[in-house]
Amino acid sequence: MKTKNKFIGGVEDFLAVLANERGASAHTVRAYARELRDFSSFLAETMDAGANVKDVEHTHIRAYLGKLYERGLTKASTARALAAVRSWFRWLAKEGRVAQNPALLVSTPKLPKHLPRVPSAEEVNRLMDSLETTPKKDEDDGALWPERDRVIFELLYGCGIRNAELCGMDLKDVHWKNDAILVRGKGRKERPVPLGDAAAVALREYLPVRAAKFEAAGRGKQAHEGPLLVNQRLRGDARLTTRSVGRIVKKIALARGLPSDVHPHTLRHAFGTHLLEAGADLRSIQELLGHERLSTTQRYTQLTVGQVQAVYDKTHPRSGVAD
Repeated sequence: MKTKNKFIGGVEDFLAVLANERGASAHTVRAYARELRDFSSFLAETMDAGANVKDVEHTHIRAYLGKLYERGLTKASTARALAAVRSWFRWLAKEGRVAQNPALLVSTPKLPKHLPRVPSAEEVNRLMDSLETTPKKDEDDGALWPERDRVIFELLYGCGIRNAELCGMDLKDVHWKNDAILVRGKGRKERPVPLGDAAAVALREYLPVRAAKFEAAGRGKQAHEGPLLVNQRLRGDARLTTRSVGRIVKKIALARGLPSDVHPHTLRHAFGTHLLEAGADLRSIQELLGHERLSTTQRYTQLTVGQVQAVYDKTHPRSGVAD
């Protein structure tokens, strides 16, 4: 004998509110209806005969998520189901039908982090090479301050540093004698990062222009100290912000034919990915990127399984041994 579903009424009331009062799309209403009707059926089948929606606890919701996993649903699908249940109970609490939202005590399944599309080494090199040339008159290449903007790209991609690390750098953090830059990462942890030849050239071309700007503004003392990257008009302490770097990167990347989703972190991902493609070991990449855990660095392998196999086949002495 099929158990009577005493919970469906509350679900249908909520769906009506979604459709009529909140103006949710038909797609959203259908998705919520599917998730919540299934959940209400689960409650009707598993809870005591005299139970009602006020008796639902977080343990019941967890049990439902466990049932979804047993059916083979992915973490993403399970997370969507939990989001629908949370919304329903939030409405029930607002309406006074339940004392509190039990779904708040249920953690959302941890979803895998997906890295953005990474431009190929050829695409990035083409962009970097274009920054070395002076644009034609009346040609909008996206760069407002070519010398500074080239440094931005060279350090983000050439050194693999974070946007915040880039903007936090001071002149004194460039260690010319060691061919390195000192980077302050998360938690203010410091790490030295090799300064490549191209980045060094870009810096040497930028620094005199930076100094001249400060001299012209009557701020000669700051010509040789303070933030490495400065804003165009030397506003405030003149330090360039992460938001400004984001705008600069996107504008220049678009002007040179890269996708619209390119941002500073894309260049950092490209740095790690291209090193891996070239055969660098994960531990070395971990050190360069400043990752605390190797598992964070291993995310790059999601994008380069084919390349890793090719590197193995090419370099490992036992790769050609038959089974």
